[in-house]
Amino acid sequence: MSEQFAQFVPLILIGVVFYFLLIRPQQKRVKDHRAMIEAVRRGDNVITAGGIAGKVIKVRDDNMVQVEIAPDVRVDVVKSTLSDIRSKGEPADGEAAPAAPEKKSGGFFGKKS
Repeated sequence: MSEQFAQFVPLILIGVVFYFLLIRPQQKRVKDHRAMIEAVRRGDNVITAGGIAGKVIKVRDDNMVQVEIAPDVRVDVVKSTLSDIRSKGEPADGEAAPAAPEKKSGGFFGKKS
């Protein structure tokens, strides 16, 4: 009987290693992404999974946000496709938010023009 149990010990150890190295970190990333999506608000600069960057204009309750990707060009985006929030914008209740420092561009690939 103990010989049969000894044959399963390596499989159990492999299962434990997979849990701590693969499954648990993935669950943490999903939880963090869900929290980020819930915290998105008007004025946030976001990047979608497709690589489109823009500013959130309106947050809707039906899992949609309206993002301005260019002056007077607005698109509706599903919240779950937001991959990153680059900077936090103005609060929805009208309080003043601290201004984020602006990044100065050095031109194409950082070269000065």
